[in-house]
Amino acid sequence: MNKFPITVVGAEKMRTELQHLKSVERPAVIQAIAEARAQGDLSENAEYDAAKEKQGFIEGRIADLEGKLSNAQIIDPKTLDADGRIVFGATVELEDAGSGDAVTYQIVGDDEADIKQGMISVSSPIARALIGKYAGDSAAVQAPGGVRHYEVLDVQYK
Repeated sequence: MNKFPITVVGAEKMRTELQHLKSVERPAVIQAIAEARAQGDLSENAEYDAAKEKQGFIEGRIADLEGKLSNAQIIDPKTLDADGRIVFGATVELEDAGSGDAVTYQIVGDDEADIKQGMISVSSPIARALIGKYAGDSAAVQAPGGVRHYEVLDVQYK
């Protein structure tokens, strides 16, 4: 299986969620199943069905997180030496050439992306257009509403 990039912060969030699922959620659902079984007839027991469904979700999420973490290539943006070039993990400040609005994005892994937090996926159209550029360069991004042009104002590794 291929390695996929993830920042140190993203990997830590995954580890925290995995630990919570294993130490809190899994034991709670096992207890709920045991209590539902104690009520008798399982064929018409809604609590049992709900607990089994939740258990399936938790076990699936645990397997998903373990698989992702085992195939993750963890990259610390602070240790990058890209000489001002935009690479995975870089935080970039852009100016929209059309509106003049300034935006700041960090290029992160697919599982970490959250546009509200200013984190865009490395596989997004804007990130693909920015990779390899330097401060002062411009980039054309194919967006659903047409081509948008951005000027790179600053590149940081934090």
